Amino acid sequence: MKVTLSVLKADIGSVGGHTLPSRRVLARVEEVVRGEVGGLLLDAHVFHIGDDIVLLLSHTHGVRNPAVHELAWKAFREGTEVAKEEGLYGAGQDLLKDAFSGNLHGLGPQVAEMEFEERPAEPFMVLAADKTEPGAFNLPLYLAFADPMYSSGLLLSSELRPGFRFRIMDLAQTERDSYIVLDAPERLYDIAALLRDSHRFGIESIWSRRYGEIAAVVSTTRLRNIAGRYVGKDDPVALIRTQKIFPATEEFGPPLALAPFVAGDTRGSHHLPLMPVRANTPASTFFCVPMVCGLAFSLKEGRFSEPVDLFADPVWDAVRAKVVEKAQEMRRQGFYGPAMLPMEELEYTGIAERLRELEREFS
Repeated sequence: MKVTLSVLKADIGSVGGHTLPSRRVLARVEEVVRGEVGGLLLDAHVFHIGDDIVLLLSHTHGVRNPAVHELAWKAFREGTEVAKEEGLYGAGQDLLKDAFSGNLHGLGPQVAEMEFEERPAEPFMVLAADKTEPGAFNLPLYLAFADPMYSSGLLLSSELRPGFRFRIMDLAQTERDSYIVLDAPERLYDIAALLRDSHRFGIESIWSRRYGEIAAVVSTTRLRNIAGRYVGKDDPVALIRTQKIFPATEEFGPPLALAPFVAGDTRGSHHLPLMPVRANTPASTFFCVPMVCGLAFSLKEGRFSEPVDLFADPVWDAVRAKVVEKAQEMRRQGFYGPAMLPMEELEYTGIAERLRELEREFS
């Protein structure tokens, strides 16, 4: 059967600062969404990462479906009203427009969707990040889909050997979406040349070259491009199909254990490592270190199995301890050098105004 998976995520208010949504807010969002299971939706799963609420929905209506997106908008709006009642911080922060306009693209929430013919066994995973940028998944996905040093299936599986097609988006384009499509392994160096700059370029989707099947899709919304100012980090989500004609679920672990340095921090101002955490983890009080959680499911006739938390395994405790050390070393540099983001990433913050004032004092 042909099924659509939609992941939609937004920060609509949190307790005590940018930490986590309250139980009432989360419950209200889930109530709205689950009310459509058996009708508009085949299934739904709601969780959070830091202060962001994540909706995983399955249905048969295709990507960018107005009814599905309007349901998510309604859930986020009603959750926002509860957040306002409770006096939560940043109530409705990611809802940057006042009215729904057909789909959620350009309204603030992060969106990643894919449509495919369901396999007899259809395993997939959801990655959701908090306090970081759309390009935060560039390195892990590059290594899992294009580097045999990390993804041994590229050597051992005839299904994977023809490689994958990368669709990469220029995140700096604000007038229109701008993409380039490059094949691995032939264009590997060109792919690397783009993905090394996670502030400017981000993976939008990845496809199997042998079968033409979609393998992964990543959200690419930049909130500052919508709001025209800094209103929080972009906090991407990703959907990834695994096994058989795609890399194994376990082949995504080592790339994520690298914890690459990405844009993040309390004010979205510094480079810090991307820490793998359990789902439903509050944002860290350690400078809001960027976090990613992962849930794996099996899909049958559009309905989800119970999830597996990919980073609950005890081995990840050791990884997290090393990530903390890595973060501490970078953060000790404070505002200086590569610790802080380049000026083009800070132009939407107050430091740009300060520099303009200082320019008048130069002689």
